[in-house]
Formats: sequence, structure tokens, C-alpha cells
Amino acid sequence: MEGFCVADYERLAEQRLDPGAFGYYAGGAGDEQALAGNVEAWRRLRLRPRVLVDVSEVSTATTVLGTPVSMPLLVAPTAIQRLAHPDGEPGMARAAAAAGTVMCLSTLATATLEEVAEAAPGAPRWFQLYVFRDRGVTHDLIGQAAAHGYGAIVLTVDAPRLGRRERDLRTGFRVPEEITVPSFAAALGKWEGATPLELLRAIDPSLTWAGLEEVRSLTPLPLVLKGIQTAEDADLACEHGVDAIVVSNHGGRQLDAVAPTAELLPEIVDAVAGRMEVYVDGGIRRGSDVVKALALGARAVLGGRAPLWGLACDGQAGAERVLELLRDEIELALALCGCASPDRVSAAHLGTIGGP
Repeated sequence: MEGFCVADYERLAEQRLDPGAFGYYAGGAGDEQALAGNVEAWRRLRLRPRVLVDVSEVSTATTVLGTPVSMPLLVAPTAIQRLAHPDGEPGMARAAAAAGTVMCLSTLATATLEEVAEAAPGAPRWFQLYVFRDRGVTHDLIGQAAAHGYGAIVLTVDAPRLGRRERDLRTGFRVPEEITVPSFAAALGKWEGATPLELLRAIDPSLTWAGLEEVRSLTPLPLVLKGIQTAEDADLACEHGVDAIVVSNHGGRQLDAVAPTAELLPEIVDAVAGRMEVYVDGGIRRGSDVVKALALGARAVLGGRAPLWGLACDGQAGAERVLELLRDEIELALALCGCASPDRVSAAHLGTIGGP
């Protein structure tokens, strides 16, 4: 299977996956306004190309938390990847390694931290963490991340409860018994399959800024907060010594009545005022979206659904192809904006919001 853009791979994935699995990956909360809004907000932004600039050599390379990566696009944590393809998270890790970027492994993975580390031993990887009601499971996962060479802990903070995902309700989606989520098997003491709601009930909804210190005390690894949507919370993250934040509305899967991440990014970048790195996710479908995010002040973006559609279509090879497509699109957008590298992109390369 071959596509020529992310949208092609999404269509191919819909043909391959059963309705429950596709709906789980593709869907959002409520009326899916936040889901659609994330995509549309990037589309409405316009780039301002500069001409007669030497772009004979263009590099997409940058760094995140000091780690060199081939492009300012990281693989976001997406859950239950063996539901999409048997290659699962190990295949995605190898694809990210081939692309030269960071893979962020989800707590809801269908492979262990060790298996993913062994799949791509020399590659940079981060671990996305949910804090469980059972703190013993949380402590064990953080310990495993350190032991197996993960470079950062990405703490998701926007899911004390599961958003109302009506596609899952309509299809009766349930993770099958034969596809195990090891972290939740440990938290629940068994594994018999589960609905997303049943899984998220194991997450502690009482976590606060004070509780953040507990996570910080358990590991020397950099701490990234994923799910920041206001300047106020961005400022608090800085005050609590967080190393980076991800501006995210969970891909439109939590609260539907929220702003698109492209609209949230400027106020949060202003609030951070250079005190830490700012990343963004949600609605990234083109390399030009990545360049727009850089112009708004993000250090990098995280793409979740895009590489997942590639995985669903053709396993590791499909995920690799999608990441290659996006890197090529980033390079082209940089060149046509007159930027030889990501650090040359500035606010001057972004115009006013255009029409649909």
C-alpha cells in the first residue's frame, strides 16, 4: 500500500481496520468540534515565503531537550498500537529510529518498555506516563523508563477522566482480550480486555501541582507536561521546574468545547517567555503545519494519528513512509519560505489567518 500524503493513509487505514478500531483512533469527544478545529486552525494559517535566499542546502534537523533529531516532528504517544497492526509499538519505534526522531511510548502500549527499547536500541525515546491510583505501578513504570534508556517522562495532565467519545459508544469498542496492555494488566491485577472507560478508571483523578513533586522526586529524567491549554498553567509549569510542555487538547478527545491548539500556542509561548521548550500537537497533517507551529514559537510538534495511519496500512514500513513524507514536506516548506533550517523560521514567516 502506498499513499502520497497523510490523508491517503488515513483513507487506506479506514479500509483496513474494523469500524471499532478505526473509530477509536480517528474519533474525538462529543460533536468532534475540537478534533476538526485542530486541523482547520492549521489550514487557516498562511505562510509568508521569502525569496532570493540561498536554500541550496536545507536541513530539517533540530534538537529537543538537547537531543538531536532529524526534524522538528516527534512521534506522539498513541495507545494500543497492536490493534492497528501486529508490528505495534516495536514497529513504530523502528520507524521513528529510521526517520531519526523521538518516539514517545504510551502508557497504554501493547508492548513493554523493555520490548520497545530492544526494538530500536540506539534511538531516542520518551515515555508518556499516566499516574495510577496504584502508585506502585506508577513507580515501577518510571523505574523501567530509566532502566531502559528513555530520555524523558511525558506526564499527561489533561485526562483525570475520559472524554465522552461517542464513536466508541456507537461501535461498542473494546480492547480485545488477546491484545494485552501490560501496564493496565499490572494495575488491574489481570487482563480480560477492557473498554477505554474501564482502562482510564485506573488513573488517579486527584493528581495536583503538589503531587507533581512526587513524580519529579522519582526520577532525574527531564519532565514534560502534556495537555497544557492556558497561559496560567504554562506559568505554573515553569514555576514547578518542568523541563518542557506540550500544548495539547488530547487530539480533541477530551473536552470538545476547547480552542484548537494552533490558536492556544501564541499565548502559551508568550507566558513561557523562553523559560522552557514548548511543543504542540493536534491536527498536524502536513509538513507546512509543522513550519507554521515553528513560526508561532513551538520548538517541535508531536504527530500521533499520522504515523499511526501508516502503521495500520503497512506496519513499520508504512509508519516509516509517513514520517518520510512529512520530513520531505517540512524540508520543502522551509526552502520555499527561505529558511535553510528550522531555527531560521520566525513570526515574520506567518501571515494573518486566512479563509477556509
